[in-house]
Amino acid sequence: MSAAEIAPEQIHAPAPAAQGAAGDAASPDALRRLNRQLAGPKAAKVQRKVVEKLKAALAAVRTGDFDLGGRRAIDALQMDETSGVAWHVLAICREKSGAFGQALQAYEAALKLLPNETDVAQDLGRLAQQLGYLEIAEKLLLKYLAAHPGHVEATNNLACVQRDQKRYGDAIETLKALLAVEPESPVLWNTLGTVLSDQGDMVTALTFFEEALRLNPGFAKARYNRANARQPMGDAAGALEDLEAALPGAESPYEKAMMNMARALLLMALGRIPEGFDAYEVRLDRNLPDAMRAVVDAPRWDPAAEDIRGKRLLIMGEQGIADEMVFGTCIGDAVEAVGPDGKVFLAVEPRLVSLFQRAFPEVEVGAHRSVKLEGRITRYVPFVEALDGGVDRWTPMASLLAVFRPTPDRFPERRGYLPADPERVARWKAELEQLGPGFKVGLHWKSLVLNGSRARYFSDFERWKPVLTTPGTVMVNLQCGDVSEDLAAAEAAGVRIWTPPINLKDDLEDVAALSVALDLVIGPGIAGTNLAAAVGANAWMITAPDDWHFLGTDRYPFYPHLRFFRREAFDEWETTIGRMRAALEELVATSGGGRNAA
Repeated sequence: MSAAEIAPEQIHAPAPAAQGAAGDAASPDALRRLNRQLAGPKAAKVQRKVVEKLKAALAAVRTGDFDLGGRRAIDALQMDETSGVAWHVLAICREKSGAFGQALQAYEAALKLLPNETDVAQDLGRLAQQLGYLEIAEKLLLKYLAAHPGHVEATNNLACVQRDQKRYGDAIETLKALLAVEPESPVLWNTLGTVLSDQGDMVTALTFFEEALRLNPGFAKARYNRANARQPMGDAAGALEDLEAALPGAESPYEKAMMNMARALLLMALGRIPEGFDAYEVRLDRNLPDAMRAVVDAPRWDPAAEDIRGKRLLIMGEQGIADEMVFGTCIGDAVEAVGPDGKVFLAVEPRLVSLFQRAFPEVEVGAHRSVKLEGRITRYVPFVEALDGGVDRWTPMASLLAVFRPTPDRFPERRGYLPADPERVARWKAELEQLGPGFKVGLHWKSLVLNGSRARYFSDFERWKPVLTTPGTVMVNLQCGDVSEDLAAAEAAGVRIWTPPINLKDDLEDVAALSVALDLVIGPGIAGTNLAAAVGANAWMITAPDDWHFLGTDRYPFYPHLRFFRREAFDEWETTIGRMRAALEELVATSGGGRNAA
């Protein structure tokens, strides 16, 4: 697959996605079917040496040696590049090795050569769903089901694709139709639970996960999913027990990595740090499709084995904008650690370069770039590549937490750490004065990324009405993306919301300065509210019931001045927004409508 420039996502590390997709391309049944193909009449058309190589490849797959299996499949393809079975075997080996981009290409080649072999369509559909190619996955699964109606794994995976497209009603109907004839299928009950959990209905989802476990107590996916339901319901200890029980039953490196990611987030949520920070290294596991691969011409720093003093250290920003602001809390510590004879280089999202450079003038700050190679995010640093002498070591930004924040009391008590441009702040204060009297409130309400289970972390705009109608306030739109329908609905209801004349997605220097100039910025835990908190603006955040950033405390250590309104359950939007409305009424009444009184 060709490389393509991608924009960094504003993904602020929620819990890993629910596991519902079923099937294993390297299962004993799947391998037996491939062996039968080699022994069937079609094999007469294939050179004997090719068949021998493929049988040897399948033998390697049975023992779990996917690298050897892949090499033998390639040997077969060098003899006969038109062998669809060889492409299928290579695809299986690449998938099991975590090379998802190569696996996708090999499955596509196999399907082109074996258009009537529906097992290939099933395997390709399942991988396409895992990588987020949902429309392709749906077409392939429907192709398979046309030849195998009522097939449990394919029907289940079709429901997963519908769920991931937020077609929850379709997913439920797909599952219910087959559950009527397959009521003892734990796979179907598990996926039905994921459809409910993605919508935030953890109580009902838990019932379905427990039914799946009643039918199959050793079902690792259901135990993992039950853990992700139990934590936001207040049972963190039970969730951790479930995760650790599920891990030995992971069917693939991908599943194991997903489970370990959930475990890391839970450990951090429980305040078990630095254990949780160490476990969080799994975010870079190559078996996770969206894990970052850094291209740096230097060894990675190992804090346990070497002193960084006097070295040239590159800190690589990772994940999304919000995460870079959260993890950036440790940059000053890294500067102290390298000392006056060392040098820190910082690679961040291009829109954040000037903010970080202002905060850390002694650091050389530049932009990282991301491309998608073979389905994977690959990140490189052009400004460092151009340096004479390069760097001595590099580190992912989040990995600094384990070094410099081993306990919650090591988080500094400060009001933000990224100073906004003071001239822009002054200009925006003057601009806000032109809006007339009233307490100026900047509003965010959703993420630009709402795929899969992320939707449960954000509310419909309509639910924000109590806040929007707070007497004595003037609402200012800080929400990036196309929100014209939401703003039109507010205006029709008599609510005035002013949108500043800037690009709210890209002009982050202005968004930062405007946030400081406002009396208050509110919203869920997305890039905009994190930016407001990081620059020291008055910020209120609605947090999710599984937000790990509390680190087992009753505060938000990354932003000590942040006021948070915690949802105790995913469906508690009305009560939480109601509490925010009451607090805003009180603040407006006591501030006299003044500036920066929160």
